[in-house]
Amino acid sequence: MTTEFILLRHGETEWNAQERLQGHLNSTLSPEGLRQADALAARLATVRFQALYSSDLGRAVQTASRIAAATGHAPQEDARLRERGLGILEGLTRTEARERHPEVFSHYAAGGPDFVVPEGESTSQRLRLAVGCLEELGARHPGARVVVVTHGGLLSSLFRHCLGISPATPRAFSVLNASWNRFDFEAGGFRLVSWGDVSHLRGLSLDDT
Repeated sequence: MTTEFILLRHGETEWNAQERLQGHLNSTLSPEGLRQADALAARLATVRFQALYSSDLGRAVQTASRIAAATGHAPQEDARLRERGLGILEGLTRTEARERHPEVFSHYAAGGPDFVVPEGESTSQRLRLAVGCLEELGARHPGARVVVVTHGGLLSSLFRHCLGISPATPRAFSVLNASWNRFDFEAGGFRLVSWGDVSHLRGLSLDDT
């Protein structure tokens, strides 16, 4: 049986607007991010789905909570749905990260899947956790529609994983705040159905930098 996953990126945060690397640190939703979360909530209020899951990081929880207020679902948090931990780069803009940690930032920007940021983790480590979580949820909710609030970096990794794109290939697609992305899970595998839908928004949505 096919489980339909609606994977959402959280609304814009204050740090997104400042182009700061967040990782496991947190920044609250900006006024625009709150509007985006409410737009997601309004859209989901018209859709039947069985369960609502969320990363346990504040920006995802804040987005999921506004969805829950509109749909009546109880959000269930799971740390495996977190953004990649960026260790010593967290809280810095890309310019600051490049200046303070040039070698680390160079490896990070190169996109190697197994590069572990000091005090953080690698892309492949985070992807394994997320795929394991989604496989578990697919088995738990066969034939159902499930909504998951997560993060831009993780969505980017899952997109590449499904399409067989190397993590080191320069990104030629957007990962927008409050975007609606559908993946179907069947027979132990994922299939990308739709990507980057922001038709519920009436304004700009920031790409994941």
